[in-house]
Amino acid sequence: MLDNSLKLFDFPENERPRERLKRYGAKALSNCELLAVILRTGTSKNNVLNLCNDLLKHGNGLNGLLKLSYNELVEIHGIGIAKAMQIIALSEITKRSKTYGSGDTYKITSSRDAANLVMEEMKSYNKEILKIILLNTKNIVIRVCDISVGSLNSSIVHPREVFSEAILGHSASVIICHNHPSGDPTPSSEDISVTNRLKECGKIIGIDVLDHIIIGNGVYVSLKEKGIC
Repeated sequence: MLDNSLKLFDFPENERPRERLKRYGAKALSNCELLAVILRTGTSKNNVLNLCNDLLKHGNGLNGLLKLSYNELVEIHGIGIAKAMQIIALSEITKRSKTYGSGDTYKITSSRDAANLVMEEMKSYNKEILKIILLNTKNIVIRVCDISVGSLNSSIVHPREVFSEAILGHSASVIICHNHPSGDPTPSSEDISVTNRLKECGKIIGIDVLDHIIIGNGVYVSLKEKGIC
């Protein structure tokens, strides 16, 4: 069994994840080893590989680990501020690589494009979050904005909050997105009511509401595709 070394170079050379990465490539490494390359050090009682293995068990795998919040991470034994920040940064890079946030231009040509843009992030939320996608005249994404947290109803979702972001972003149109933590994206009567209210407000100020996307557990419903929006 390996001792409780703190740094990767303290391990026997043939067991160092960094050396294995260099020699065999990233695909040859386990999730535990890849995480060890990023975190680099363990604790006084736990070497880095054992620490990373414990982290993956705590998160029930890599996907679960990357969904943990900062507060949840720092509660794990052996994870301080620096390591929690490293994991949060890794999580954000992973999300951005799957969306326009990677720096690439992202054009919306269908409801599926809009759903794919926010799915990876929104499917894991345990609260309802309302976002809007701001688009220019060519339906290229300007940015995605968080608007509200909580059940979607007319008392919480204020048109001024939605359209103030759109106006500040010089947006020609918007797409509304929110999630159902239950995993079932079937629209409620309140979802439809809020959509109609925002569409009417958009007509008055000249910013079209193109669609309302409801995100479930890896699935979505488009109110436009349903003929509602």
